[in-house]
Formats: sequence, structure tokens, C-alpha cells
Amino acid sequence: MTAGTHGDQQLATRLGELLGPRHPIAAAAVVTSAGTRVASRATNLDANLDADYEIGSVTKAVTGLLYADALTRGEITPDTRLGELLPLADAPAARVTLRSLSTHRSGLPRLPKSARPWRRTLSLWRHGTNPYGEDVEQLLTQTRDVPLGTPRSRYSNLGFELLGHALARAADTTYPELIQQRIAIPLELDCFYVPRSADELRPGALNGRSRRGRPRQPWTGEGLGPAGGIRASITSMARLTAAILDGSAPGLAALDPVAPIGGRARIGAAWITVQVKGRPITWHNGGTGGFRSWLGLDRSTGTGVVVLSATAASVDRQGFALLTEHAGVSGR
Repeated sequence: MTAGTHGDQQLATRLGELLGPRHPIAAAAVVTSAGTRVASRATNLDANLDADYEIGSVTKAVTGLLYADALTRGEITPDTRLGELLPLADAPAARVTLRSLSTHRSGLPRLPKSARPWRRTLSLWRHGTNPYGEDVEQLLTQTRDVPLGTPRSRYSNLGFELLGHALARAADTTYPELIQQRIAIPLELDCFYVPRSADELRPGALNGRSRRGRPRQPWTGEGLGPAGGIRASITSMARLTAAILDGSAPGLAALDPVAPIGGRARIGAAWITVQVKGRPITWHNGGTGGFRSWLGLDRSTGTGVVVLSATAASVDRQGFALLTEHAGVSGR
């Protein structure tokens, strides 16, 4: 086996061809009817198949599964309002329905102004600092001052943060525990968790870097959790993908598109569906200060692909390419 690679050598080689030197630490999984293949490549030999990455907004897709599962359990309805689950008093956000949050049509902004997002972004660019870090109470305090805009398609990190914490309240637990109880433990995902602070990172947690190779702080924070706080290894992401494809994962109705979200794309509960070479592809991507991720499914052929990188440069194009290659083989 070539130094710096782990797992399936052929997949590791193809991953290197697709990503090139811009992504020195990366991993991929391919799930088909024939089985699952995983691979990682790294200049750092410690970045093996058990190393964990920030999956960023792919977390929203997982929160979408939890939303659909909570509907099935009868814990919520699509018309349940945030104020019924979270202590928002008479704040405008209290009127927002969980259904509208799940499809990014709540009228909430991407982030609350009181969080000073531009200042945080500048600090991230200059110093690599974590722009998040609020606990749930701080998040709710910020939310109480947020006005509602027109309920149209508008991507909102705030919306998914609130959705996930509302689902946890409906289940009388916390979001990190909800992930463990309903996703990680039932599906046997050994490395799939939501750290509330850097102190909770597991051994093997990778350090992310910017596109120019500068170190970035981990993106942790209790408030952030449901919108972008999950960390996972490629092996756990492969198991999650396989469980979605074989029907054993909870909340699979989340994948079914119910509303438009720009262009010809449609959205379910976070999951986006687009047409690629005449086939519907269901996917979500993610990005943090030092990581990028992509998870895509061709449900018609039972094929799934995950790409993770510890560099903040997009892997979307490469993920779509890898899925197209393998779905074409599976579909014959």
C-alpha cells in the first residue's frame, strides 16, 4: 500500500486524481449494491479511516432525517411552531413552523444581526477563529430580536439551528444526545458526534486548514450543532449512506423533494434534488473554516458517495463526478 493512503487503493488513487494537491488530507466512500469501499489519502499518516472531519452543513441533512423521524413518532407536526417548543415568548420567530424551517422557507435570515456575522467572518479570515460558539440560551437571546422576512426560499443557518434544538426539546433531550440516540447508536456509527467545545473533540480529530493552507480553529458550539456541528469519520459516513440507501436509517421521507429551491432544484427536509444526466441526484454539501464535505445519492441505482476534506476548498464537483462514475456502473 502506498504511504499516506488507507483503505481501498483504487479509490484512494481516484480520489487523488480528482482532488489533486489542493486537498492533502481527504477521504471518500462509495456505496453500491455490490458493497462499500472507503479510502483516505494524507501527507499525515495519522489521518486514517477513523480520523474525524467536520462535515459542516451536511449536518443539516442529518437534522432533516431527525425532523422526518419526529413526524413519524408523533412528537411534532409540520405545523408545530417554534414557540411551542422553545422559550421565545412573543418573538416573531415563535410563529415559524417546523415545516418552513425544514425547507428554508421560514423568513429567518442566514444569521441574526446581533451575532455580528461580518465581524466574525473577518476574524475567521484574519485569525482562523471559530465564528460560532454560542450555547442554546445565547442563541435564543439572539433569535428573540430577529424580524421575519418574506417566507420565501432563503438558506438559513439560524433556521436549522432552531429546528434541531426544537426537535431535541420535543424529545426531552439535547441535540448531541438526539444524534446519539436516533442516528449514531442504532446505525453503529462509531465516530459521529456533536462536540459543544474543542475540549470534547475525540482523539483523531483532524485540524482543518484554509484554501491557502492556514490553520483554522474547530467549529464547535452548542448552538451551531444542528446546522453544522457534526464531526464524523469516513467509515461512519459510509455506514450512514448505506443505511439511507437500504432503508434502515430513520426519517427517509426527508429526502423526498417538496418545494423549489432555486433553478430546477427542489428540496425536501434539507436534502436537495437535482437532475444530472437525466437522473435525480439527492445531495447536500458542507463547509466550515477548515473543511469541506459532500454526500450524494443516486437512489434509482442504489449508489451513494461521500467526499470529506480537511481543506476549505469545494469538493462538490469531484463528488458529483465520483457519483456519476459509479452510478453509471451500478445502473447497467
